Amino acid sequence: MASWWGRESHKGTPVVVKMENPNWSIVEVESPSDDDFIIGAESPPGRARDKGRGKNAKQLTWVLLLKAHKAAGCLTSIGSALVNIVTVVKRRLASGRTDADADADNDNADGGVRENPTVKTRFYLFIKVFLWLSVLLLGFELAAYYKGWHFEAPHLQLDYLWTTPFGVKDVFDWFYSKWVLIRVAYFAPPLQFLANVCIVLFLIQTLDRLILCLGCFWIRFKKIKPVPKVAAMDLESGETGYFPMVLVQIPMCNEKEVYQQSIAAVCNLDWPKDKLLIQVLDDSDDSITQLLIKEEVHKWQQLDAKIEYRHRVIREGYKAGNLKSAMNCSSVKDYEFVAIFDADFQPASDFLKRTVPHFKDNEELGLVQARWSFVNKDENLLTRLQNINLAFHFEVEQQVNGVFLNFFGFNGTAGVWRIKALEEAGGWLERTTVEDMDIAVRAHLHGWKFIFLNDVECQCELPESYEAYRKQQHRWHSGPMQLFRLCLPDIVRSKIGISKKFNLIFLFFLLRKLILPFYSFTLFCIILPMTMFVPEAELPAWVVCYIPATMSFLNILPAPKFFPFIVPYLLFENTMSVTKFNAMVSGLFQLGSAYEWVVTKKSGRSSEGDLSLMVEKKKMNSEKSVSANNLEEIELIQKQDKKLPRKKHNRIYMKELALAFLLLTASARSLLSAQGIHFYFLLFQGISFLLVGLDLIGEQVV
Repeated sequence: MASWWGRESHKGTPVVVKMENPNWSIVEVESPSDDDFIIGAESPPGRARDKGRGKNAKQLTWVLLLKAHKAAGCLTSIGSALVNIVTVVKRRLASGRTDADADADNDNADGGVRENPTVKTRFYLFIKVFLWLSVLLLGFELAAYYKGWHFEAPHLQLDYLWTTPFGVKDVFDWFYSKWVLIRVAYFAPPLQFLANVCIVLFLIQTLDRLILCLGCFWIRFKKIKPVPKVAAMDLESGETGYFPMVLVQIPMCNEKEVYQQSIAAVCNLDWPKDKLLIQVLDDSDDSITQLLIKEEVHKWQQLDAKIEYRHRVIREGYKAGNLKSAMNCSSVKDYEFVAIFDADFQPASDFLKRTVPHFKDNEELGLVQARWSFVNKDENLLTRLQNINLAFHFEVEQQVNGVFLNFFGFNGTAGVWRIKALEEAGGWLERTTVEDMDIAVRAHLHGWKFIFLNDVECQCELPESYEAYRKQQHRWHSGPMQLFRLCLPDIVRSKIGISKKFNLIFLFFLLRKLILPFYSFTLFCIILPMTMFVPEAELPAWVVCYIPATMSFLNILPAPKFFPFIVPYLLFENTMSVTKFNAMVSGLFQLGSAYEWVVTKKSGRSSEGDLSLMVEKKKMNSEKSVSANNLEEIELIQKQDKKLPRKKHNRIYMKELALAFLLLTASARSLLSAQGIHFYFLLFQGISFLLVGLDLIGEQVV
């Protein structure tokens, strides 16, 4: 009779259990408590008891039943999730809306220009070539594998085959041997060289992130914080406090979802009314949006807010042109500072009191930048991943550079500029899509210093759809490369120190704006899958596993609540490298999509629970002041607007799908060659590209 003994723990009590075949039984032996089950080879003589047999049998049965129920629940949930995913995929494919089709259907109603389709086709063609090559090689080497060659044809004498090609058994053997010789001689060396270059860049980038994190830790440890020279008691007194003339600008374009919140928040800033001017700079080309914003401004004017509405007839230069036009107004000549808020930003009432005092008795200070916080960071997976990225950007990059270098890139909003610094730097220029970074670099070259306030937050929105986020990231990564081309001669000729020039050229532009998207895309999307088909060029396991994990760990440190998303964050960042690499190349070489500008779509979420109530109350109080003719016009346009069919679609992104199949093909090759860590990385990265390519991350509208 076969028997089986062993130990199992249950609440810390040792129990001896014997299971016999064919009639399995549970026997309790020497049980000081009821927690451990001891399972051994033989029953110790004299120690077996029948006491408690039924009790322990029932306990074990219940444990097994509970585990079975839990496993069944997991399987059911997984099955349900898979069914839902398949349903969404079928619906997405049935809609037939690719990214190229959607761009062709849209016009410039959102204030932007579209990406050149020729450039997109070339980049997509580049990826498709690698995809079809990988499929061909996978089929080729599968045949070799089933011949027993295990991808390397060890039984073939390659030198002999090179000199006597007709000594092989068949045509396939001859072709495979030639392929091995060609890949060893011609493909492996350049691929290995490029891989080594990317590894070096990868290590440099990791070192940079580590130094930034150490700097952030030092700031926290020493409690370093910019402190204004104005005493706190002076801020509370209206007569002795520091209250200079402040101009507030709200540039917007076709953003009907958020204009009410931003205007209401700015009009409630705690600052003397006679020393505050608010400009609503509306670049909307949608007539109903123009009327709605104009009426909102009129309502606040009736409530004694010093606010004016400006609309440009000739909309050139996008946001930079809008700000430049407003700064040329005669009404702003008496103002010393300008605060800028994008249309979805909602500053707290004490924003100016916590930022403007830093300028007092600090004539070298040109900019005070506040941190962003997000009202919808927990809306979906996409917003959570964005929050991780931006938390690192503000708390680590901006704060460390602000404390140790007095320089960082202006974020375009939630900041206060000294108008004199803007004028000395040359004012707003329309030459790039990152006018905020442009003015910051030029002001830095003129000797102005910047301060970043990590404890002053201004709430705003994150893009909730992948399409909106993708457009935003394209602009954010194309613009810096345009700016680098234009600013490099000025940086070299400037009178700033060598260390500042090194920081601008190597760290600010090359390492963080060019090298990062280059090696992320090249190493993980091209080189890694290609090394599966050219095994003579290889990537060590630590490059595939440990370094990316370390980078993700460092990036997620400022947002510890999001640690459960560390793996999705790593995979998604590699997925986004396609868009970032494409944008970087477009900006660097001035290709067709370099000047693509699309206003990021907003959903209109409020930052405070009572803000909407406050707006509604004041709208009711000022309802009589609204022009009846304008109301009739708005109602007429709204009725016509509702009649127009406007159905949103999620999209299918062809570049991401092509790379998904490339990586999954490479993972199949890796599985057959038993490369464990490479297989898992390629598999999950391929799935990540597949989900993004089918637009299954972020807002779902179809």
